[in-house]
Amino acid sequence: MRHSAETTIKNRITEHGPGWCFTPFHFSDLGSDASIRKALSQLEKQKFIRRLARGLYDYPKKHDTLGVIPPDLNEVAKAIAEKDGVLIQPAGAHAANLVGLSTQVPGRIIFLTEAASKKVKIGNQEIIFKKTTKKNMLSAGTREGLLIQALKNLGKDHIDQKARLQIAKFLEDSPKEEIKKNMKFAPAWIRALVFEIMELKP
Repeated sequence: MRHSAETTIKNRITEHGPGWCFTPFHFSDLGSDASIRKALSQLEKQKFIRRLARGLYDYPKKHDTLGVIPPDLNEVAKAIAEKDGVLIQPAGAHAANLVGLSTQVPGRIIFLTEAASKKVKIGNQEIIFKKTTKKNMLSAGTREGLLIQALKNLGKDHIDQKARLQIAKFLEDSPKEEIKKNMKFAPAWIRALVFEIMELKP
């Protein structure tokens, strides 16, 4: 029985491809909790998967010269959110970096969530899930939601011409109706700025 759980779990991991992060929850349809944990433990011993933290693994990416690549913290956060059944939204310097408004790569990355706040340490980096209001999560998971958090981090007085061009580029594939809908709950200065850049009427 263990062997079959191990094989089906291994197949699912392979289907997702290198870089995928997961928890035992992602295999809950393949057997009992005990058999899944045992299979993951075996796959870790075989160095097929890597244990990142308690109950958290990835299928590591390998580079020809660099060897095994550190996990993508966005993928790690996504796996945790899927296990917890919650929405998350990148925030702070991390959001600014994802939008292309900052080159700073923070050692601690912040995600907003409606669930309880918590921290997860991965190697020498930290993922922080910060409890926020429902209003702040209304545009979670959208390009506009990410941009709102990036601009909040940057601040009203730090939007230069270069930033304006990057905002336009970031939203160029977003339908105008989507932008309007997702900007509805943004701070007034962000909404005005984005509408002006994208030449939208309020």
